[in-house]
Amino acid sequence: MGDRIVVTGGTGVVGSAAVRALRAQGDHVVSLQRGEAPPWMSDLGVEVVRGDVTDADAVARAAAGADGVIHAAARVEITGPWAEFERVNVHGTRTVLDTARACGVRRVVVVSSPSVAHAGRALVGAAAEPADAQRARGNYSRSKAMAETLALDCDAEGFAVAAVRPHLVWGVGDTQLTARIIARARAGRLVIVGSGAALIDTTYIDNAGTALAAALARAGDADVRGRAFVVSNGEPRTVTEMLTRIARAAGAPEPRRHVPYPVARAAGLALESVWERTDRAGEPPITAFLAEQLATAHWFDQRTTRQALDWCPEVSLDEGFARLEAHYAGAGSNC
Repeated sequence: MGDRIVVTGGTGVVGSAAVRALRAQGDHVVSLQRGEAPPWMSDLGVEVVRGDVTDADAVARAAAGADGVIHAAARVEITGPWAEFERVNVHGTRTVLDTARACGVRRVVVVSSPSVAHAGRALVGAAAEPADAQRARGNYSRSKAMAETLALDCDAEGFAVAAVRPHLVWGVGDTQLTARIIARARAGRLVIVGSGAALIDTTYIDNAGTALAAALARAGDADVRGRAFVVSNGEPRTVTEMLTRIARAAGAPEPRRHVPYPVARAAGLALESVWERTDRAGEPPITAFLAEQLATAHWFDQRTTRQALDWCPEVSLDEGFARLEAHYAGAGSNC
């Protein structure tokens, strides 16, 4: 029998990857989630507790008797009111940490984001710099920076806490980045911002899950506890290649049009303002942050992460593209 591990947000992109990785190594997984369990959870024997991470009683029901927690639940939209980001990402993280500690949990890994330490400049072979809420760009990044900081500050003897920052997770089952790229490609709205030559790191979805499982297993180690680690495949590719190969894998038109970065950023700022004034649902087609991400190099030195976590990605980018292509070939034209 493995450990009893709680994953908050177990139906999300990163949370579901963590659930699958933990079950594959024999752990008993409890998923704390707001919605009903999808069929695959039942197939894997995942225990489900319905509730919100801001509800201490719900967290306590999930954490009772648990050996560890992977906190993946978060508000991940780029736009939206600050109060909601603060409620879910900051206060929710505090609730999970406080309740887990009260329940006797000894290891917690908080899912963070490389954007917590990104101030807009190019990142080339960068390390996991400290989270900086004052310089983080946008409500999502700012709230995640605050959440990571308070989480790592909770690290103490008998209560080990670490943070993992998966970078640009994509692949089969990803309903965020991958699905959006493909939807825009099929609609003829997928464009390349700037030259498209900026190198970026990405993370195949399965690798994000195994990295989180490895981080939790080693959260109590002296060179892991109280620290943040950026996780990626460690295979920088150009933005153009990533967009093209994801679109191609789904049989969608490849991006051909280029939009100058200043134009894309200005359009993003204008659309963000419209969304904020009108309280529109969903996200605008482009934001200033997204334009910046598509036009700026950002890739990370993975040596420290791999040594500390004793982890390496199992699925290469090329294998990931092949899996994505096989998935869409088997799913039919309506998927």
